[in-house]
Amino acid sequence: MDMQTDKTPVTVLTGYLGAGKTTLLNRILSEDHGRKYAVIVNEFGEVGIDNELVVDADEEIFEMNNGCICCTVRGDLIRILSGLMKRAGGFDGIIVETTGLADPAPVAQTFFVDDDIAERLKLDAIVTVADARHLTDELGRAPEAQEQIAFGDIVLVNKTDLVGEDELAAIEARIRQINPTAKIVRTTRCAVPLDAILGQSAFDLDRILEDAPDFLHQHGHDHAHHRHDDVNRHDAHVTSFSLVTDTPLDPEKFFPWMQMIAQEFGIDLLRMKGILAFKDDPKRYVAQAVHMMLEGDHQRPWREDEARVSRMVFIGRNLPRDIIEDGFLKCRAAQPAMA
Repeated sequence: MDMQTDKTPVTVLTGYLGAGKTTLLNRILSEDHGRKYAVIVNEFGEVGIDNELVVDADEEIFEMNNGCICCTVRGDLIRILSGLMKRAGGFDGIIVETTGLADPAPVAQTFFVDDDIAERLKLDAIVTVADARHLTDELGRAPEAQEQIAFGDIVLVNKTDLVGEDELAAIEARIRQINPTAKIVRTTRCAVPLDAILGQSAFDLDRILEDAPDFLHQHGHDHAHHRHDDVNRHDAHVTSFSLVTDTPLDPEKFFPWMQMIAQEFGIDLLRMKGILAFKDDPKRYVAQAVHMMLEGDHQRPWREDEARVSRMVFIGRNLPRDIIEDGFLKCRAAQPAMA
């Protein structure tokens, strides 16, 4: 269970064909890790679970020797999750694999839209498994591969034994162009400590500053921003950019503007993450969006030694940076005139 709340954490697992998701799922379902996970997959057959690992099975739910269970999503994810929540004993976590879904957004949005699920489960992280050997080619030709990197809170760069160090560094730089806030973990055969990907609270933004300490410190003044789109211009598809201001924002301007951005560009807005400083507000506000679904809440108080800088990262398809930036800067609170 999550330490801070009594909500069960849910990890969404995505990645392009052949990246290694099945290997990772098999490890979770067969290793003796002493925890109880529920793993929800699209097709049980794809996971290739050894029959000897299965203790008991009804139509959609398969009990594993190590206390985990495996479910198939042929039907509705909400129905499966509701059924899992009724099971005695509960789980340390739930993992949802999105094979065959190019876009993890519908799964992520489930945790925004269904009240019963939102009350009892929390989206912990979207984990994208990437094939180090083939990722560069896939990003060049497959929009889905770009979108899966864009959605990832954590990107597992798998099969690192098949490429050299220079190529790995180039792959990681390419991932950063698309998604500057993702935590990148290198693996071979998905041999990653489960603690590095599960129970990370990565979707909450609580850990962004820990994993990317410069998140708030890249060019910390108005009009200054990371020009990811310049590097990325040859990619007509997914790009990212960040907006920064050290002038406090006016919440009465900001929230209607953010709603408008989500409505106007939501279909192309894959992820938005932001840490915001509102006028006369002692607490940091964290906000994020998956397409048109917005979520936000006050976090901890601003510390006395930290700059109250607002910073937003937008990741999406051909987003009009100039329009979004202009609107963002118009949300700044009016400053008192100098005497």
